Amino acid sequence: MTNTQTEPVRQQIVVNAPLERAFTLFIERFDAIKPREHNLLAVPIAETVFEPRVGGHIYDRGEDGSVCQWARVLAYEPPNRVVFSWDINGRWEIETDPGKTSEVEVRFTADGPDRTRVDLEHRHLDRHGDGWEAVKAGVGNESGWPHYLQRYLDVVAQEA
Repeated sequence: MTNTQTEPVRQQIVVNAPLERAFTLFIERFDAIKPREHNLLAVPIAETVFEPRVGGHIYDRGEDGSVCQWARVLAYEPPNRVVFSWDINGRWEIETDPGKTSEVEVRFTADGPDRTRVDLEHRHLDRHGDGWEAVKAGVGNESGWPHYLQRYLDVVAQEA
C-alpha cells in the first residue's frame, strides 16, 4: 500500500431541477446514469440498483440473475449528500477489503429555486494500493465520471 496522498477526482455540473428533485433523480434513476458497458459481470446488465440507505449497496444485476455489488452506501443525507465506496481495484475487479477502497461523495446545493449544483469528489484513490493510478485514470477520464454526469444531465432533461 502506498502512502502517497493523491488529489481527488472532482467534477461539477448544474442541473435544471430543484434540489430535492435533483437528489431523487440521481438515486432513483442511477440505473439510467450508469452505462451498461461498465460491467464486471459475465453477462449483460439487466439493471443497476442503488439502495437508498446507509449500509445499502450499489449493484448490477445480470440478465441471468447474477449480482455484482461494487459499492457500499456510507452516508445518505437527502437532499444534500450521498457518499459511497468504490469497491473496484485497478485491475477492474471487485475489492473485498474495505481498507483498500476509495470513496465517492456527491453533494447537491440549490442554485436558485429550479437549479442545483452537483459536486462529485472521488477521493482516497491511493487506498487502492498498487495500481491506484489506473483507478484514478479510469474514473477521471471522459468515459468515467464526466460520462456519468452527462448521462445524469440527460436524465434530468428527460424528466423535466
